[in-house]
Amino acid sequence: MTAVGQDTLSTRSTLQAGGKSYAYYSIDKAAAKIGDVSALPFSMKVLLENLLRFEDGVTVTVEDIRALADWQKEQRINREIQYRPARVLMQDFTGVPCVVDLAAMRDAMNKLGGDAQKINPLVPVDLVIDHSVMVDEFGTPKAFEANVDLEYERNMERYEFLKWGSKALNNFRVVPPGTGICHQVNLEYLARAVWSSTQTSAADRSDADRRQEDEFVAFDRRDDRDRRDAVEVAYPDTLVGTDSHTTMVNGLGVLGWGVGGIEAEAAMLGQPVSMLIPEVVGFKLTGELAEGITATDLVLTVTQMLRAKGVVGRFVEFYGPGLDALSLADRATIANMAPEYGATCGFFPVDSQTLDYMRLTGRPEETIALTEAYAKAQGMWRTADTPDPVFTDTLSLDMSSVQPSLAGPKRPQDRVPLSQVDEVFNESLAGAYSDVTSHPRHAVEGEEHGIANGDVVIAAITSCTNTSNPSVLVAAGLVARKAREKGLTRKPWVKTSLAPGSQVVTDYLNKAGLTEDLNAIGFNLVGYGCTTCIGNSGPLAAPISKAINDNDLVAASVLSGNRNFEGRVSPDVRANFLASPPLVVAYALKGTVTQDMINTPIGKGSDGEDVFLKDIWPSNAEVRALMDANVTRDMFQSRYADVFQGDVKWRSIQVEGSDTYSWRAGSTYVANPPYFEGMGMEPAPVADIVDAKPLAILGDSITTDHISPAGSIKADSPAGKYLLEHQVSRADFNSYGARRGNHEVMMRGTFANIRIKNEMVPGIEGGMTHYNGEVMPIYDAAMRHKADGTPLIVIAGKEYGTGSSRDWAAKGTTLLGVRAVIAESFERIHRSNLVGMGVLPLQFAEGVDRTTLKLQGDETFTIHNVAALRPRQDVEVTLTRKDGSTETFTTRCRIDTVNELDYFLNGGILQYVLRKLAAA
Repeated sequence: MTAVGQDTLSTRSTLQAGGKSYAYYSIDKAAAKIGDVSALPFSMKVLLENLLRFEDGVTVTVEDIRALADWQKEQRINREIQYRPARVLMQDFTGVPCVVDLAAMRDAMNKLGGDAQKINPLVPVDLVIDHSVMVDEFGTPKAFEANVDLEYERNMERYEFLKWGSKALNNFRVVPPGTGICHQVNLEYLARAVWSSTQTSAADRSDADRRQEDEFVAFDRRDDRDRRDAVEVAYPDTLVGTDSHTTMVNGLGVLGWGVGGIEAEAAMLGQPVSMLIPEVVGFKLTGELAEGITATDLVLTVTQMLRAKGVVGRFVEFYGPGLDALSLADRATIANMAPEYGATCGFFPVDSQTLDYMRLTGRPEETIALTEAYAKAQGMWRTADTPDPVFTDTLSLDMSSVQPSLAGPKRPQDRVPLSQVDEVFNESLAGAYSDVTSHPRHAVEGEEHGIANGDVVIAAITSCTNTSNPSVLVAAGLVARKAREKGLTRKPWVKTSLAPGSQVVTDYLNKAGLTEDLNAIGFNLVGYGCTTCIGNSGPLAAPISKAINDNDLVAASVLSGNRNFEGRVSPDVRANFLASPPLVVAYALKGTVTQDMINTPIGKGSDGEDVFLKDIWPSNAEVRALMDANVTRDMFQSRYADVFQGDVKWRSIQVEGSDTYSWRAGSTYVANPPYFEGMGMEPAPVADIVDAKPLAILGDSITTDHISPAGSIKADSPAGKYLLEHQVSRADFNSYGARRGNHEVMMRGTFANIRIKNEMVPGIEGGMTHYNGEVMPIYDAAMRHKADGTPLIVIAGKEYGTGSSRDWAAKGTTLLGVRAVIAESFERIHRSNLVGMGVLPLQFAEGVDRTTLKLQGDETFTIHNVAALRPRQDVEVTLTRKDGSTETFTTRCRIDTVNELDYFLNGGILQYVLRKLAAA
């Protein structure tokens, strides 16, 4: 092993900022030895700095660093690097199972004879509770209080568990419920753009601190090894998060992306993120948005363009003169939806807009000064005169060409011009359901109004994507004000809600007088959290739900979220459209997507005259005036001053910290998972997968919502039956997302989405398959195959695993006994999650797929030479048909790096890390 600090580039330098001196790892010093790197994209410079800082001659070598300089030659290079983010961000749906895994690892460490305290985050971890609040109560002044009460009632055991984690684990903080959405809290408060950390005297450190710092120093090479003196080192703020929309913070110049919980746990425990040096697609922005066009319209256009371009596994970096016309909030909106356009991240460099936003949101002047000085010293500062970097590929958009848009009815990349929403609704769903192109109204029990195809039954201002942006929230409030002045209100069948991503939103809406206007038409505050965007839309009124289902109606939702996948928003809603907050308000007033929003009236005013969208749409000047007058620095400073304290309910939760968690027998929320049962210090040998049967054969764009739904649990599903058997009433089912701490519920919910279509059982919608010709739920069939000792595989089309970063899509897959997934292509995060859970991802060769192979579902598959796998090698698969005939086809192993291969051979990344820590 190369000694730390020897045979390295020795790039440490110093800089002055705000009257202080900082050490940093100089890109200019590196360039003197490896060649000019000034043409690198800004995002790649962040990776370069990371390698310089952690260069040790072993895990990070001079050759790794030189590869980034060589990348400039062809803007691509096939080399694996070890990347170490500065911190980890979590939310509660993904965070609870992470803490469950850490607690289980502590138990397993004890059984292996090791020290349970080694299972401890070595980098800062923030968990924001934002995914649990549901929209039960709406349209009343009491909605927020009622929903919070129900949230605590349903989730108290989960919250007690998380509070235990905050006491038992080092470097682990919890932002309590009712504060905001993790990405908005990250953007407005947690992120620093440039981070700094100080070494402390060894005499002043606790044993736990010393272990943490010793581990950190082993990774963070110092030229000056004198541990008695404090040395403050500056470096870019970077992170990974257990939510795919972690990318939002790239709008602030902070490089971050979503990973599965299992990969995040490994990063917490000191394991680097193993990755291939990415390709970087440059997206040039010119011009500026026209009058009346919102940042939402822009991001839906960008999403459509990039998804068509194909950027899965790539970085996207935005550049060009148009950046000067984009506020930081607009940039964050675009960065947020990187998972929707398929990229690892959508990066915006640091510039004067970054500093202005940091100042507005209450960051200390010392941090702002350091950000500016560091970015300029490292060549990471953008100005209008900065030369364009070199990119793997480019595309461009004149922002003046962006038109008012929605996206839907099933995918966020399917942008629809506002004038064509009614046409798209009719055309895309015609033939899928009965009578979708006509709109007769059906009676609603106990109501004077009826309901028809295309009626908007949910209109939700929701999600960090848009509620982080004051321009669209103020615009929504102005639409409400103008509609109220004309005597309009929401249609009676529309469930309306306002769920901001931070409490600051309430402050500036209140100060601007817009809260009263929003309340008047039904957009009362329902909570601070993801709500409808994550599927927590809550139940529709029973008569509405009954009318929809009794008449097989295609009801619609319009939400200012980022996801509209099938079965996600509500089990009663089949057509879901993403829209800007002001358009959400407009659709609540109109009540249907079946009429042209631009050229037909929204309704009649109190004077009996028709009111059109143009009559209530605010001007850019009106929006800007209210923003300038009412969004202030002191709001952010006040709201975030005690962000970790929580409300009275949170502060009243009393738990004790302990090395290990006392699992509650019979708990249906938090249970010790089986991943480490029978695990020894040496992994079992990996063998070929012989005569595996397909559990499911699936089409294109299968999302992680299809694989592991987050929303409601049906009583007649395997998960629902399990809960009923454990004396959980139907009213207390909560959601799959809230139950992610219990593997018994979650494995029963795997592939249980109500809209998933398994081609093994044609004509049937929902999580069904067949076992020896008998149709049954996928979970039941998987358990029968397991009893038979039969390995399972899943076959799929393109873009398998698109959507959320949820690790349960991979955890549930492996717990059902699936050994491999063969797909035409994989989305980045889910592919990584499969490897992390010991499931082999294989990609069909070009021209081969489930259709060309004419699969029926009664075949068996043998995957050869698994023990001899190498990253990205060809793998032969032999299928045997029912008549005994055989056919061999070639796949590509999508274990992409050597580190990932180690994880796979160990049965998963957690097993690998646990064995490594136990051996140490």
